[in-house]
Amino acid sequence: MEFVTLADAGLRLSRVGLGTWAMGGGWWGPSDRQESYTTIRKAIDLGITTFDTAPIYGLGVSEEVLGQAIKDSGCRDRVVLATKAGLEWTNNKVVRNSSLPRLAQELEDSLRRLQTDVIDLYQIHWPDPLEPIEETAAFLGQLLQQGKIRAIGVSNFSPEQMDRFRQVAPLHTAQPPYNLFERQIEAEVLPYCREHGIHTLVYSPLCRGLLSGRMTPQTTFPSGDMRAGIDPKFVEPRYSQYLKAAEALSQFAQDRYGKTLAQLAVRWLLDQPGVSVALWGARKPYHLEAISGLWGWSLDAEAMQTIEDILQRYVPESIPPSFMSPPARAA
Repeated sequence: MEFVTLADAGLRLSRVGLGTWAMGGGWWGPSDRQESYTTIRKAIDLGITTFDTAPIYGLGVSEEVLGQAIKDSGCRDRVVLATKAGLEWTNNKVVRNSSLPRLAQELEDSLRRLQTDVIDLYQIHWPDPLEPIEETAAFLGQLLQQGKIRAIGVSNFSPEQMDRFRQVAPLHTAQPPYNLFERQIEAEVLPYCREHGIHTLVYSPLCRGLLSGRMTPQTTFPSGDMRAGIDPKFVEPRYSQYLKAAEALSQFAQDRYGKTLAQLAVRWLLDQPGVSVALWGARKPYHLEAISGLWGWSLDAEAMQTIEDILQRYVPESIPPSFMSPPARAA
């Protein structure tokens, strides 16, 4: 396992973290609590110390399962619990809400569900256009001073929004989507974070499974799963294009390194300047099997170029992950 340290906060993060979005069900189809619990315990056994969750994942289900698994394992002092705030369910849809009363309540609810007295990394899930970023930053700065959280992060923020945030409070991390098929952050977000010493925890490293090596043209998804027509990458004719790219990348990974597609995709992320942690989403223990094959090797310049050539050949125009952006609540 590789690690990175948030020096200002004294947190040591494993460079592969466990993302628990799918454990909440919802956009990923049905989820099983016991299976999620077992997956978390397996992640601990593999040496993962970074665990990322959010109250919006299954209306608190992911936080509850994570909190119980960490408590039962007796490893609270050795892990980094990262959660988020600023989203809510209303009228059967998710909307942004970073109002200060909402954030204050979310913090207390997360502490209770995670069974802890401090959140290691507290993040604003999405910027809320109805709330001044400066007020949000000031509130998190107060939580930091009070010792209720150990580090501050934002997710899905632009450089301009991060700049406004940093004028008021420390900003330790940013969490954007990033993978071989979704590279929009390379233009501005990643350079900004590198310039200002902001660690990045990137989510969707396997692009909702497109880079897992398990998907075929015959793969189907249950009703409610975002891949059943919501994510445009999974809609023909683009789906076939992405599968062909994945097949070519998989063959390259096997021929060049004896690795799987998933291992190549995450190693590529970890070798990108400015990427601190890749959040590996899983809700079944076998989803974690490939992690042990990530260490002790890296991609050289020739391999990076070959990957670029494959991507340009099959998906020269990548679809951004903008479909995941939740709307603002009614003013």
